[in-house]
Amino acid sequence: MKTIARIALCAAAALALPVMAPRAGEQSDRLARGAYLVSIMDCAGCHAPRGPGGAPVPGAGLSGGTVGFEIPGLGVFWPSNLTPHASGLAGWSEADIIRTLRTGTAPDGLVLAPVMPFPAYAAMKEDDLVAIAAYLRSLEPEAGTAQEPVADSSAARLPFYRVTLPGAGQ
Repeated sequence: MKTIARIALCAAAALALPVMAPRAGEQSDRLARGAYLVSIMDCAGCHAPRGPGGAPVPGAGLSGGTVGFEIPGLGVFWPSNLTPHASGLAGWSEADIIRTLRTGTAPDGLVLAPVMPFPAYAAMKEDDLVAIAAYLRSLEPEAGTAQEPVADSSAARLPFYRVTLPGAGQ
């Protein structure tokens, strides 16, 4: 009986402890891993604003793409702001970011455009997704130039790529 009481006491004490954040070294490693993954997954290829010559705008980070994608039958979409700014990921939890990367559905229920490669992210290890989320949340908030999707490409105010879906035109 004393053994059960000791186990219960230890369990209660453990539950009373605050959840510990990663140690500084672990957090530094996690952010470095997240930065690496964001780089090799080429998030900036879509989510970085571009200047008139097509090069990324210096200092704008991942504040939202200025070159969109036209998806036949769906409209024209511009990549969103991935910084913790109000026009981006402010208010998103780590779990929100990971769920969106895995499923292609944002916390508000918005389904991401099919050009977002969420199936590739869904295949990633949990630790890698945690690292990406931690890195994105660590970025400096940037206002960006968020563009709302448009149904008709003639209403587009910024450039876009036209995506041809498999089997189209056959």
